[in-house]
Parts: sequence; structure tokens; C-alpha cells
Amino acid sequence: MGRKRRENVPNAYHHVYARGNNRKQIFYDETDISQAYRLLNMIHNETPIDLAAYCFMSNHYHFMIKSENETISKVMGAFNKRYTDYYNRRYDCIGHVFQQRFNSSPIDDTFGLLQVSRYIHQNPINTKYPMVKKMEDYPYSSYQFYKTGTVPPYDFINLHSIAELLPDANLQYYCEYAESPDRGFKLSW
Repeated sequence: MGRKRRENVPNAYHHVYARGNNRKQIFYDETDISQAYRLLNMIHNETPIDLAAYCFMSNHYHFMIKSENETISKVMGAFNKRYTDYYNRRYDCIGHVFQQRFNSSPIDDTFGLLQVSRYIHQNPINTKYPMVKKMEDYPYSSYQFYKTGTVPPYDFINLHSIAELLPDANLQYYCEYAESPDRGFKLSW
């Protein structure tokens, strides 16, 4: 029996994530992360992509991504294959880097976009031993750009999609929401 066909909703954000094979580390250092950014930029130049939130952890990644011209399967298949090729060359390995094909689910409403982006951004502080005290201090996440107002270094990182969901495009309000626990924070608009 074949795999279940992946659900693709054109022009919608998808929560995409993949973990290292046997939960092994796939991002060891700044060079690995830089390569991931470089690959995303290459893909963006071939077929525009839009990342509203992302986080690279040591053994997995999360993206909130959309593509207007290609399916998420093609975009992420290209990313995972290219990263696997790089990883296997650099670390003199053969075979699978990722545990399985990437997981994805379309996000179909405003609240879902806010919830998924918060989940992605909270990854570094929601580990058994938090990696940073404040989310904006984690360098491999898009949250730093939301919190500091710094312009992202790559065109594929899009803060506007989240900002447009908020009254007056208030990123400070988004940061309060993103930093809150899943329970107890009420959206007042």
C-alpha cells in the first residue's frame, strides 16, 4: 500500500517539520545552519517561497512556509535532498539524514497561523533544558526579527504575513502573544 497523498493547499502556509534519522543531530554548527539558509535562498530564487516562521534545532527543523508556484512537496523535497547531499559530503556519511519524509499540514485560519508560529518560536525554550532564557536570544529562529524589528537578511523570510493578522500590524502585540504560554493569553480583537 502506498503512502497517503500529502495535502497541499495552494497559496496557504503549511507547518513543515522534519527530524534527524534516529533523532540524531543534523545541525552541528553555524556552517550547517548557513548551508540551510543558502539552500532555502537557492530554492527561493528558483521558485519563490515565503517563510513566516522558522526554527532550526539541533536534530530537527520547523517551517511555516508557502509557495505560490510549486507544491510544498516539491519545495521541501528539494530542500531535504540538497541538505542530505551536503550533510553526507561534509560528515562523510551515506544514507538517510532525515528520519522519514517531512511532515506537513496546511494552516487554514488566522488563529492557526498565530498558534503555529508561536509553537515554532517557543521551541528553544520548551526543551527539557531550555537553550536560551529569552526566545529572541536564539539565533536560529525567525523570532529575533519580530522582537527586535531587524530586517531579515533573506528575502524569503516574511514578517508581514503575521503582522497583517494583527490590529495596526502591531508586532509588539504578536511578541506578547508568542511569549505567552499556550493557555491563558486571550486574543482581544
